[in-house]
Formats: sequence, structure tokens, C-alpha cells
Amino acid sequence: MTKSFDLLVFDWDGTLMDSAAHIVHSIQAAARDLDIDFPGQERARYIIGLGLVDALTFLFPSLPRADYPHLADRYRHHYLAGAQDLALFAGADAGIRSLHATGFSLAVATGKSRQGLDRSLTASGLSAFFHASRCADEGLPKPHPDMLMYLMKALGAEPRRTLMIGDTTHDLEMARNAGVPALAVGYGAHPRSSLEAHVPLACVMSFAELTEWVRQNA
Repeated sequence: MTKSFDLLVFDWDGTLMDSAAHIVHSIQAAARDLDIDFPGQERARYIIGLGLVDALTFLFPSLPRADYPHLADRYRHHYLAGAQDLALFAGADAGIRSLHATGFSLAVATGKSRQGLDRSLTASGLSAFFHASRCADEGLPKPHPDMLMYLMKALGAEPRRTLMIGDTTHDLEMARNAGVPALAVGYGAHPRSSLEAHVPLACVMSFAELTEWVRQNA
């Protein structure tokens, strides 16, 4: 069967890695360290996938910008303290290996830093299966289309032959801004209702369902 897409671009946190709850915990713990009001679960989950400055501005609008580096340092401290316990979603390891073997070009577009993504790729054992990646500290963060534009140019893919796969509205907005179709995953950071409001091609509820959808439709 002829493929509809050449390039599959995955978000990382909440799409491949089951890390949303730990990110929320780390944000809240960092805020407590600085004795500032910390955001609730829904508000904290909303910023997953954004660049660091955009995330902090949204969560702590009254915090002086001069305090952002200290808050970011405390976030990293708490995140790294529990990072070794994070795992890929069930089916993600086998799914990525299978899609790679099928002949798709695979890439990652993430709000993580380059250092953070490289650490996660190595720990997960998936680094060899992705042909390219782009991080928030290497260009413009989501929902700006910069990440997708970079990856498509690097891998020689056209927008109509590229599929963005992510668990947040930031991923879907980035895809729309780049003229790229999107597949939503409803098991990550943002609720399914918010994702479906952006009219993705579909919204899957497990990585096994994601892999099967791609096999049938991509």
C-alpha cells in the first residue's frame, strides 16, 4: 500500500514518555522552594510542551523575570531527581522500532532542551531510530512552526507528506501553523476534548492504537 506520509514527527513528553505527572510535580515543588503560589494540576499540565520562558510566564505572570533562572534551576533539580524512574508509554518502544523498520523517517519536536532530550533518548534506547530532532532551545518554541519547518527541510519532506503526532494543543497548533496534518494522542497532558477541538485527523488513546492508526492510514 502506498504511504500517505514520509515523515512522522513525535512530541516527547506525554506522547512517547510518560512524564506529564512528574513534570507537574517538579513545577509545583520548584514553586514551593521559592515560597510562591504553585499552580494546580490542570494549569501546570497546560504548559507541557512550551518553551521554558513561555511556560514560566504563563504559570507565574507576577514573578519578576529576574527570578525565572532560580525557579528554572529548582525545576531541573526536582525533575532530574526523579527522571530515572520515568518510562516510555506501553507499546512505544516496539511501536517506534516497527515504524522505523517500515521505512518512515522519524523525528522529534519537543519543548525539552537539547541536553534534556539527548539524555532521554539515550536512557530510553530510542536514539538510533530517530533521523532528526529539534528542541525549544534551538529555535522558536511551539506553537511557532519553526521546529517542523526545520525538520522538514533537514529530512527533505513536504508539509502534506509530514504528520505531527502529539498530546497537547501546542503540538496541534504548531502543525496547523506549518501546514502539516496532525494526529492527537489523548493519553498525555491535555484532555481529549481540547485536542479534538483542533480537528486532528484522529485522536488515539494508547500507543498501540497510535501504531495501528499509522499502519492503516499513513
